[in-house]
Amino acid sequence: MNDKNKIQLFENKKIRTVWDEIEEIWYLSIVDVIAVLTDSKNPQTYWRVMKKRLKDEGNESVTNCNALKMKAADGKMRMTDVADTEQLLRIIQSIPSPKAEPFKMWLARVGSERIDETIDPELTIERALETYLKKGYSREWINQRLQAIQVRKELTDEWDNRGVKQGIEYAILTDEITTAWAGLNTKQYKNLKGLTKQNLRDNMSTLELVLNMLAEATTTELSKTVEPKNFNENKEVAIKGGSIAGNTRKEIENTTGKPVITEKNAVDFTKIIADIISAEANKDKNDE
Repeated sequence: MNDKNKIQLFENKKIRTVWDEIEEIWYLSIVDVIAVLTDSKNPQTYWRVMKKRLKDEGNESVTNCNALKMKAADGKMRMTDVADTEQLLRIIQSIPSPKAEPFKMWLARVGSERIDETIDPELTIERALETYLKKGYSREWINQRLQAIQVRKELTDEWDNRGVKQGIEYAILTDEITTAWAGLNTKQYKNLKGLTKQNLRDNMSTLELVLNMLAEATTTELSKTVEPKNFNENKEVAIKGGSIAGNTRKEIENTTGKPVITEKNAVDFTKIIADIISAEANKDKNDE
């Protein structure tokens, strides 16, 4: 099975997944997840009945679900209903099962935290720090990562002021900066590190992170000085900003004799399903 079509195991049950390289989204087989959470002997029938009920209720997540070819038990590729993470979590909320309850509790907690962060944005930084510590990052790396978030925010604020549109234009300019300093565009960089959905910056070494910050900070300052009037001019500024950091990278490599860009990553291989259930189970034990 290739990298785009994988099988995740949970409680010795298979969950088929497909990676959409263009959209950078994981799709999961809905019937497989239902089989895990409900222990239904016929998850296809369970899903068919549930799908009709949710559609009758006007559930947009179900309406927007896709169907992709996945390998069935008989070894043949068959069309199967799939959902991305957001759609799947919404569907899970409608599954009356003890195994689905941890997801519902987790969603309620996340929603509450997001409301708290809206009221007090400083909580976002505190939670980010806590999350990185739990993943095993050093405090030195975390300090750089949090600083990188601020640098990125200053850059995107500057792009907003120059009329750059969020989404595709942000992505294009980010690609130009990355290519100019790293010699690889964002996709190539992620492929080098074996990443899919993971955040590239979360998988950079301290030196990679610093050079990326230098590239983005320089682009911000150049933009404020040049005051680009259109997208093409913003693109030229992005290339110049990235190139300055690129020259620094080359100088470091010439001096040390070692490449700055590395295949090393900090991918968290823990499965999200097992993660959530385990976290909720531990919380329940601590509350007893």
